[in-house]
Amino acid sequence: MQLCGVCNDQIPKYRCPVCRVKYCSLGCFKKHKSDDSCQLVIDTARPATTVATAFPDVCQSSAEQPWTVDDLLDEDSQSDKVPLPRLQQLGESETLMSLLRNPHLRQLMLMVDSAQDKAQAMKKAMQEPLFVEFADQCLQIIEPTEKEAEEIDDGY
Repeated sequence: MQLCGVCNDQIPKYRCPVCRVKYCSLGCFKKHKSDDSCQLVIDTARPATTVATAFPDVCQSSAEQPWTVDDLLDEDSQSDKVPLPRLQQLGESETLMSLLRNPHLRQLMLMVDSAQDKAQAMKKAMQEPLFVEFADQCLQIIEPTEKEAEEIDDGY
């Protein structure tokens, strides 16, 4: 388990948006910002998997370095992280690409992403058949049934 990059005492809950050091509290964040050690980190070792990369025409980011999946997940969420091969299958799915061409679906996704209460926004989006179809298709790829998994493994 990782400790706070500032006090080395508590489990970090946050990450600096500039240098990505993990910290545990507002006090540690203020201390980190005041010690002039915060420098922009550019990770060239691995490509960034971002929403802006997947949907460049939807997400226009002014940030020099976009957020990666690792920036958004804490250590508790890592167990829920989707394996890279499954994420690649999402990107290669013609069915998903076809669904994502629908402007209404894209608007629904932006609405959920920008909502303050994401749980409530998801409930509302799940009332839309198009969004349910998209979610179901994603789940079929991410968590296939045993039969679907065998077909994927067999190359069908």
